[in-house]
Amino acid sequence: MNNKVHILDIGCSNTSSVSKMVEKLKGEFSIVKNPDQLLDAKKIILPGVGSYDNAISKLQNMKIVDLLYDKVINQKVPILGICLGMQLFAKGSEEGELDGLGYIHGYIRKFNFADYDDSLKIPHMGWNTIDRIKSNLLIKDLYPGTRYYFVHSYHFVAENKEDVIAETNYGYKFPSIINKKNIYGTQFHPEKSHRYGKEIISNFLNLI
Repeated sequence: MNNKVHILDIGCSNTSSVSKMVEKLKGEFSIVKNPDQLLDAKKIILPGVGSYDNAISKLQNMKIVDLLYDKVINQKVPILGICLGMQLFAKGSEEGELDGLGYIHGYIRKFNFADYDDSLKIPHMGWNTIDRIKSNLLIKDLYPGTRYYFVHSYHFVAENKEDVIAETNYGYKFPSIINKKNIYGTQFHPEKSHRYGKEIISNFLNLI
């Protein structure tokens, strides 16, 4: 087991809350602000808040996109994207114009309740449950009624349904956990979801 994780600080991410959660779990962490700090990474967390293009631009300005691709796609280093961090795994977003990282086939769409319940507010903010679609190491201890904290206006639309591990209903169902091989993502914030989120982070840290 290697429970040390490298947390990417792209200047628009909640690295403090994530690192505190890792500390509570007796894990080790390193905050990454330049490519050299990522070279020995065995597990990576990519948190993010804010706009899509801004986050992609931050990664590009850090000159870390190519190295991150090599670590994740070629070396198969496990990575966990949180909220916007998960959305960056897609090909792109209707929120912006820049290409995403493209790790998982899909696109990011804004909530649209025209055909559902237009009384719902955007962003989707607060506690909500998730529905398991398939078994996965990230949610191996999940039980019915488990709630997590969300705050987002856009959501993932996966091209391959096999990449969707769990869904959440807010007007309609959207992916709240995705996974493709070593790539994991949560639309909610596990670092703000108390003991339920603690289990998610713990399961990620304990991946072999």
